Amino acid sequence: MEMNLLYTVPHGEAFGLAIAIYFYLTGLSAGSFIISTLAYGFGFEKFKPLGKVGVVIATLLLVAAPMFLLVHAGRPLRAWHLFVYLNATSPISWGSFLLTIYPINCVIYGFFMFRGNKKLTKLFGRIGIPLALMVHGYTGFILSFAKAHALWRTSMMPILFLTSAMVSGLAMMMLVTIIKDRFFSDDGKVNTDLLGGLGTMMLWFIVFDLFLSFSDLSIHYFGERESMETAQLFFSGAFAPLFLGVETLVGKVIPLVLVSTNRSRSIAVYGFASVLVMIGIFTMRCNMVLGGEFIPLL
Repeated sequence: MEMNLLYTVPHGEAFGLAIAIYFYLTGLSAGSFIISTLAYGFGFEKFKPLGKVGVVIATLLLVAAPMFLLVHAGRPLRAWHLFVYLNATSPISWGSFLLTIYPINCVIYGFFMFRGNKKLTKLFGRIGIPLALMVHGYTGFILSFAKAHALWRTSMMPILFLTSAMVSGLAMMMLVTIIKDRFFSDDGKVNTDLLGGLGTMMLWFIVFDLFLSFSDLSIHYFGERESMETAQLFFSGAFAPLFLGVETLVGKVIPLVLVSTNRSRSIAVYGFASVLVMIGIFTMRCNMVLGGEFIPLL
């Protein structure tokens, strides 16, 4: 008598909420640093009020972000192994050095900025831009290397992460501008010209982000069975309320409409739109990490 034994082998969660928060914080850091360099690295004087505060925020976020990575790892005291036992084909190995070099460069860049050394500020600001892009871009590479998860198995993942990082970074700096000018300036007046410039940049990045997100999921929808199931998960499945409702409608479409129609440059509208964007991008990080692991491995 022949017998067939079927075993259900549960697969543990590879990533989780801590990794989503880590991705979110590194994205905010990259976005705020790049905005900081617009004035001190490339001479766009309009953005000079955000230069110093931008580099401080970028540095603090890059100090906080790896804490969530270490908590998730479970054995943080062994993190030094990443610097000793190298794997040239692993984005995690490269990321370990980037997470060390980038904040050091931020500190050097900020030091010369506060000292008023324009030449060296410009130099380290420009050096920091590719570092900022790589620090957040490599997180997309980490996911795209996980071939067993259809949602992550795309070469678009790094550019998706970088684009959303700029969206969230711009939104955060708009809030910083409002708070800094309202409560920490002599006259209490918000720089609406700066706010409008940041808002315009955020609009274009949101449009590009929407294009990338729906292009990616559309390709999945018409792909193989696992990819199609992943797309359905976001369009009509368990993650549809978070993706369509929170990430897309609340976090992108509504801010897009609010900012594009804000002809009077209302500070309240800019502030509300920025909060919605930051909520939406955080939801995007959670959707990407948790949604990618939702469908069981075959």
